[in-house]
Amino acid sequence: MKKLTLLFIAFIAILSFTACTEDDDFTFTAKPDPDGIAFTNATLETYMLKASNSDNLAERFVWNEADFDVQTPVNYELQASVSESFETYSLLGNVTQTNLAVTVGNLLALAREAGLDNDPTTAEPNTGTIYLRLRAYVGADAGNVVEQLSSIMSINVTLPEEEEETLDLPMLYVVGNFLGASGYGSDWTPADATPLAASAEGNTDYEGFVYMNVDAPEYKFLPSNESFDGDYGDAGTENGDFTGTIVQEGEVNAGTPEGTGGYFLINVDTAALTYSLTETNWGVIGNATPTGWDSDTDMTYDPETKIWSVTLDLTEQEAPDNGIKFRANDAWDLNIGDNDADGTMEFGGANIGIPEDGNYTITLDLSNPRQYTYSISKN
Repeated sequence: MKKLTLLFIAFIAILSFTACTEDDDFTFTAKPDPDGIAFTNATLETYMLKASNSDNLAERFVWNEADFDVQTPVNYELQASVSESFETYSLLGNVTQTNLAVTVGNLLALAREAGLDNDPTTAEPNTGTIYLRLRAYVGADAGNVVEQLSSIMSINVTLPEEEEETLDLPMLYVVGNFLGASGYGSDWTPADATPLAASAEGNTDYEGFVYMNVDAPEYKFLPSNESFDGDYGDAGTENGDFTGTIVQEGEVNAGTPEGTGGYFLINVDTAALTYSLTETNWGVIGNATPTGWDSDTDMTYDPETKIWSVTLDLTEQEAPDNGIKFRANDAWDLNIGDNDADGTMEFGGANIGIPEDGNYTITLDLSNPRQYTYSISKN
């Protein structure tokens, strides 16, 4: 087995502590919670690690607060190892929050470092176990650190038997006056433009979700995020027009159907020279939710994380006949499910099961075009 090295360090927070006077020594007296720190989220039976989904959310790990009986922020390290003894481990993140999002790429790198990538010397070269644990600590130097370690969580991971090299999907980029107010970057800056993805190499049908948090959005479509060369605009006569037709010569800045902002599903076809925008507001529905299949429970969008979320009580339900789904605008015209129960999503996909009764936080990430993901974490 290969030796693991530190691969990922995210959000490193450094705490410094100052004594009340120059002569005082500041010492922590920890009174840990009797139950200690522990993971609180439910995990999938197996995580399928595809390189093409590297940027997708694999899991958002959630845990309870550690109690050190001190008035100072607590740091949390999420450690991962292929050995239950944790003789060597990788650091997936160091945060002060009680949750951390881990991508498919994070887990894939661990799996490959552990020799799970088609190693012919193993009986099951593409299947293995990754072990996770939490370290909670306060203090900034070796002599002043007090810590707690959680129990160890194991997750099963699988690599495709013969992972083919896949081409990145062709992209079209949306640049405009909404980028700054919507959390993407600087207005009218190609490098900060948000992407739409084609359905396959050589296809011209682009799709993606874009948040436009301004009263009167104006934008164009770019073939690359490096310049305005070859840009597409609306075929109308005034900036902000929405005709549903794009052109590359004599164009104006495109607008939205109602001339107002929102969270839009955008579809563009650069061969047919057409485009459409559908404003969406997302919720969860299903017989696992308090209102069943009769009505949605609305989700809230966070422009900083680019994620929709909701916390609610759910009941145990078995998919595919029962469970939950995501849908937009309190209607079935636009709904998303999970056909393979692998955390990736498909329009019109299957219901998502709930393993047991409890209070859950559900997230929906539509920020990666055509690679939509969700998480369901028990609180």
